[in-house]
Amino acid sequence: MGRYSVRILRSAAKEIEAISTKKERQAIVARIETLSENPRAVGCEKLAGIGDRYRARQGRYRIVYSIEDDVLTVVVVKVGHRKDVCR
Repeated sequence: MGRYSVRILRSAAKEIEAISTKKERQAIVARIETLSENPRAVGCEKLAGIGDRYRARQGRYRIVYSIEDDVLTVVVVKVGHRKDVCR
């Protein structure tokens, strides 16, 4: 399996910037970087009813992304608090 490139949508980048603590922002960015190695790692779940989207946990936050296997790209669609994402 090759290494995936990671693309973050502008809306998701703004959501990351809006997170209050620097420590949580850094942890989320580090988690997103791990998706380039294995986007279907243990703990990442495929979301039902939303097409080809996956969810990764990072503390109180969730990272929603899609995987494009044909071009080896992970696209981060949304980042938010667990109470606001996937509902």
